[in-house]
Amino acid sequence: MSADQTLAFDPDCHIFTGCGFPAPGLHTFLYEPIAVVGGFEFTKPMLLALLGSIAVVAFFWAAFAKPKLVPGKVQMIGEAGYDFVRRGIVYEIIGKKDGEKYVPFMVSLFFFVWIMNLWSIIPLAQFPVTSLIAFPAGLAAIVYVTWVGLTFKKHGFVGGWKNILGYDKSLGAILPLIMLLEFFSNLIIRPFTHAVRLFANMFAGHLLIVMFSLATWYLMNGLGFVYAGASFVMVVIMTAFELFIQAVQAYVFVLLASSYVQGALSEHH
Repeated sequence: MSADQTLAFDPDCHIFTGCGFPAPGLHTFLYEPIAVVGGFEFTKPMLLALLGSIAVVAFFWAAFAKPKLVPGKVQMIGEAGYDFVRRGIVYEIIGKKDGEKYVPFMVSLFFFVWIMNLWSIIPLAQFPVTSLIAFPAGLAAIVYVTWVGLTFKKHGFVGGWKNILGYDKSLGAILPLIMLLEFFSNLIIRPFTHAVRLFANMFAGHLLIVMFSLATWYLMNGLGFVYAGASFVMVVIMTAFELFIQAVQAYVFVLLASSYVQGALSEHH
């Protein structure tokens, strides 16, 4: 399939009709542009990312624009979510004193990643934006720039490199090797794995849900109804499991981001 094709399939394609199973593949993640402005293609994932951003901002605006001593339902949920990231992640990793100023950043990251993941099981959307590598890579790049910038701001140019490269005179003769490994690990592998971890989980989860959904429809013909029921059960199970994974991946992404900030602020790498 070409890049401008979507995951549309023949609704009349069923087992025992001479039609092969329309297995999902990379084309499942490709969408035709909704609009093209000046050569720039605006696609469904971009729309979902935009709507997700608006949803996060609107929710916290509604929760905290006019805070009350006795919080309403929206404020209560907002406070619970904010406090979960602040106490459960930032304070635990960075510490209360140094971490307080980074709480808004981490809260924004957590809920943005979560809603981007959550689109996967929302009707009509049904697509996790983070299953496209560009989005996790962009978020990981923001964390990467923040971490590197804080490292040099905290320790200076020479001290920053010592922090990043794990400089420790007590290592003796193996110090050059350790510094080389730390260079590749921190400046190249770290941002790569930070992005790929989120991308791979969302990519695989969405692919499985699509596969079992297509299989359910494909098997709904003749004796295939028996297997269609089993496939539908798998859709339900995978959707429930995906709900759990979506939250976990948002948590892990922010947990790692907090650990990178903590490493930048610490005296020793």
